[in-house]
Amino acid sequence: MKRGPSLVDLFSGAGGFGRGFYDVGFNIVYAVDVDKAAARSYKANIPTALVMCEDLRELTCGDLKYMIGKSDVDVVIGSPPCEPFTGANKRRMKEPLNRLYEDPIGSLVLTFINFVGCLQPKVFIMENVPAILEGGLKSALAYEFKSVGYAVFFNVLSAERYGNPSRRTRVFISNIPLKPKPVGIKTTVLDAVKDLPEPLEDPIIPNHEPPPNLSLRKLKKALKLKWGFGLVMYEGVDKLIPNLIKLNPYEPSPTVLGASRFIHPFEPRLLTVREQARLMSFPDDHVFLGSKDEQYNQVGEAVPYTLSKALAVEVANFLGGYP
Repeated sequence: MKRGPSLVDLFSGAGGFGRGFYDVGFNIVYAVDVDKAAARSYKANIPTALVMCEDLRELTCGDLKYMIGKSDVDVVIGSPPCEPFTGANKRRMKEPLNRLYEDPIGSLVLTFINFVGCLQPKVFIMENVPAILEGGLKSALAYEFKSVGYAVFFNVLSAERYGNPSRRTRVFISNIPLKPKPVGIKTTVLDAVKDLPEPLEDPIIPNHEPPPNLSLRKLKKALKLKWGFGLVMYEGVDKLIPNLIKLNPYEPSPTVLGASRFIHPFEPRLLTVREQARLMSFPDDHVFLGSKDEQYNQVGEAVPYTLSKALAVEVANFLGGYP
């Protein structure tokens, strides 16, 4: 495929966000993530990119431009960590602005903004949880992006409207409005996993090995569990959040998170990494490297593939059509 506009992927993870742009035809010139296993996965799936395992806080604007090797970049995308902002984290800072300016992880959003200012792309997109707009954060983010030369749009999109078989609502902050057309068809858990064979130690489909075993106590409870209910609950900011949910096969799954594990709707076992990746609409040739926990985390922390591809088409059209 002839490659089109150049793209830099910051906080790139295992490539969920980048893969949609890559498959549409963008030229991903550089990707960076601090997680070694995620960076290895990215390189395995998007081999044309220069992929670095680095802490962006330790890089300067000059470093980044040197490694990219280009004087200009068309598009910058990125997914700074959401943990300081999400309501699922009961330890997040109480004052919203402190999550951005005082939390060392939350302030990585400012790192992303600084590199956008450094590279001055034609288009940028930053993905995060909607809670990043709470309190005075929305105004603060608009101010910070304006300080590097951009007015922004806060595009709140739900992945299930774009064919993703799990629910996931995220905000995509960009210098252009992002309004990809929904597909109009609900994709269910059963749609996603029904054609997969039984897990094997040496699977034909990558990452479809047998999942970790449930304890005997949890296994007995799982046999009695109704669809949509969780085996355990953990404490969020203002509510209890279920985990080890037995999936309803006829609905999209709940949001896939790095820490979430799901129980198969018809079998008393956890989903495999591949089944969980199917819930994020990843193509089966997208491989995940590292330990089993690292693989699950890479899936849960990604932008769903169908949504990333829809956004890539939007950006391609803005830039003048497909590459």
